[in-house]
Amino acid sequence: MQFTSFKSWGLAVFTLTAACSSPGIVPEALEPLVDRTITFREMASAPESHQGKVVVLGGAVLKAKRLKEGTQIELLQLPLDQRERPVLDRQQSQGRFLAIQREFLDPATIVEGSSMTIVGEVFGSKTDYLDDVEYRYPVVIVKHLQAWPAHSQGTRIPPRPRFSIGVGGGTGIGLGGGGGFGLGF
Repeated sequence: MQFTSFKSWGLAVFTLTAACSSPGIVPEALEPLVDRTITFREMASAPESHQGKVVVLGGAVLKAKRLKEGTQIELLQLPLDQRERPVLDRQQSQGRFLAIQREFLDPATIVEGSSMTIVGEVFGSKTDYLDDVEYRYPVVIVKHLQAWPAHSQGTRIPPRPRFSIGVGGGTGIGLGGGGGFGLGF
C-alpha cells in the first residue's frame, strides 16, 4: 500500500516538474530549421556560403538604428551557455554581427549592453566602418529575438514567492529505516 502512495507522489512530482520547467529559447516551429553545426567563426568567415541557414547566436547589444527595411541591431557575439543565454565575459567574443528585425522595433527600447539570444537566418554580410577601419559584419535576419532582463546581467534578483513540496518518513523503536523526498521551485 505504501509503495502505491509513493508511486502516486512520484507521478504528481513529475507532472509538477514538467509544468514548471522553462521552455527552450528556440520556438518549437523553428527548432527543426536550426543548424547547430555552424559555429559563429565559420559563419563570420564565409556568411555567403551559409546564406539561408538558421542559426542561434548570442551577444551584447552595442547599438541599434532604424533602417528602411527594419531595425538593425549591432551585437558583440558572445558564446551561449547550456540554457542558450549569452555568457557575460566579453573577452570570449569572436567578433560582431548585425541582426535585422524586419518588423518595427524602436531602437530606443533596445538597451546598450543588454544581452540577447537571436534565432536568425544568415543573410550575408555588410561592410561598414568600425571606428576608422572597414569591418565586414555577418548579417542575420531575426526570426526570434530573446532579450534578457537586467537580472541576467548580474544585478540583484528581487525576492519572489517560492513553491515547495516535501515528503518524509521513518520508523522508530530501533528498527531503523526512513525515507524522504523534496522538490522546490
